[in-house]
Amino acid sequence: MTAHFDVIVIGGGHAGAEAAAAAARMGARTALLTHRSDTIGEMSCNPAIGGLGKGHLVREIDALDGLMARAADRAGIQFRLLNRSKGPAVRGPRAQADRKLYRKAMQTAIADQPNLSVVVGSAHGLQLRDGRVTGVICEDDRVFCCSAVVLTTGTFLNGLIHIGDRRIPAGRHGEPPSRGFSEQLAAAGLKLGRLKTGTPARLDGRTIAWNRLEEQKGDADPVPFSFMTSTIETPQLSCYITHTTAQGHRLIRDNMHRSPLYSGQIEGLGPRYCPSIEDKVQRFRDKESHQVFLEPEGLDDDTVYPNGISTSLPEDVQEGFIRSMPGLEEVVIKRWGYAIEYDYVDPRELTAALEVKKLPGLFLAGQINGTTGYEEAAAQGLIAGANAARKAVGQSPFVLDRSSAYIGVMIDDLVTRGVAEPYRMFTSRAEYRLSLRADNADLRLTPIGIAAGLVGGSRQAAFRTRENAVRSGLDLVRSLTLSTGEAARKGLKVNQDGLRRSALDMLGMAEIGWSGVTRLWPQLQELRPDVVEALEAEALYTGYLQRQEADIAALRKEEQLTLPSGLDYDAMPSLSAELRQKLAAVRPATLGQAARIDGMTPTALVVVLGHVRRNGRQNAA
Repeated sequence: MTAHFDVIVIGGGHAGAEAAAAAARMGARTALLTHRSDTIGEMSCNPAIGGLGKGHLVREIDALDGLMARAADRAGIQFRLLNRSKGPAVRGPRAQADRKLYRKAMQTAIADQPNLSVVVGSAHGLQLRDGRVTGVICEDDRVFCCSAVVLTTGTFLNGLIHIGDRRIPAGRHGEPPSRGFSEQLAAAGLKLGRLKTGTPARLDGRTIAWNRLEEQKGDADPVPFSFMTSTIETPQLSCYITHTTAQGHRLIRDNMHRSPLYSGQIEGLGPRYCPSIEDKVQRFRDKESHQVFLEPEGLDDDTVYPNGISTSLPEDVQEGFIRSMPGLEEVVIKRWGYAIEYDYVDPRELTAALEVKKLPGLFLAGQINGTTGYEEAAAQGLIAGANAARKAVGQSPFVLDRSSAYIGVMIDDLVTRGVAEPYRMFTSRAEYRLSLRADNADLRLTPIGIAAGLVGGSRQAAFRTRENAVRSGLDLVRSLTLSTGEAARKGLKVNQDGLRRSALDMLGMAEIGWSGVTRLWPQLQELRPDVVEALEAEALYTGYLQRQEADIAALRKEEQLTLPSGLDYDAMPSLSAELRQKLAAVRPATLGQAARIDGMTPTALVVVLGHVRRNGRQNAA
């Protein structure tokens, strides 16, 4: 049996769902090939979306008409805006989600997407012709032909679960790994490696002494992820906090030799910023306890996720240290924690469009690129899917740069620097985070998405309404002014310099703020909450943003200096052998990307640019 599509997406996780939907929104005839349709949108680990840095990615996915934010809004059972007391640039929306509701929302969105077909089957390998991807071969010998493929294998690529000394070939709990792709990718000359992640045990909430634990409530006024969501309608639940104990730590230390992380059984590196409980106990020996957040997995599900104690220790040790925690003395463990190793491709094998350089037509997204987290995977999936659709019709790539989006920061980090451990998004990774805020993701990216054909009609209309409201709000607060004398008579402490100050100026003064300007100009109380949020950010950062614009202009100038893909770095003897090797491995598309390679120096950039210009003059002659 042979079927034809423009784009085939392999894998129905967070990367695959966004890739398939994005390709279909672009008008490509798209197939989402998954071994089980009922696991599309499955939250394999923590049932939560967003957080610091990650919440920015979700808002950017939403601004480009992706699915994750809307699914999270429908499934969210506890919303919290992290860093609420800090500046808008570092606030991060987060939501605990009901696993079943999230999966249902994602599957409904996929089913409702025009141009998209879900095909159930297990992909075995890629069909190649003259070094280019032309289709997908299934284990049952079905062949699906296409112009582009997006591969989103998650932790399934030669996945291996570890619990103590037990090893179980699996992509995740209860599901077989993906075989064949690693060998085919390696045979094509791609550099592969092994990474590791982990998950904690799952607990039976009916056996937890909740009355002994600290309650953590969500926000009283839940902030949605999606710019399309007006209110959160799902009932909200509390989480609870317990902590590990000295007794539990002793048990872990006494059994460290039984942990595959420390016995040498696991080869792959795990995420530094999400360490296992073994790592925490070993690395932070002076700490007698660590917080553990007990998070519900659903409104009608008694399963509890103990966030903070991922582990690969044997079952008896897991039971012992878990029951040493307050409130968990009699807890029943529904599923054991485990570590999982899997193959990944060095992301420096990819272009900024997430296309494999050595296999045109093949795009990679998610953990196969060395990242960790639902949000990072989904963001890559959206970009890979959009570019696969553009590849199918011969259009130029859709690329976001570092000054436009956190998505651009992440992808540039991956394809330029590679990874030594699973990559996680943080706000600190962005040079221009004052302008890359969660609150303005749509104002930054939706127009770009519209121009690329990635944003549907209903979102375009909603965006125009919001854009006009923000613009009108800015015009209004700039037009309302007071002289220094008028301000003094109203009891406001401002410099007596004779200058008139606008409502926007005063909004940026901590001692006045929104409550102060609305007392001066009551008509401002009629502005929408999302508009007020945008005005507050503008007032707070306006001076910094003006200076940042110069830096962004310099970056974009560097990005316009393209480098030939076949540039011979060995013909530049002035460069060190190390830099020649790094440049040849990354093959930067622009001088700006070359500048971000680890160890690159200004002198070396001058050498590269001089070589390109000399060759350009020679070719012109």
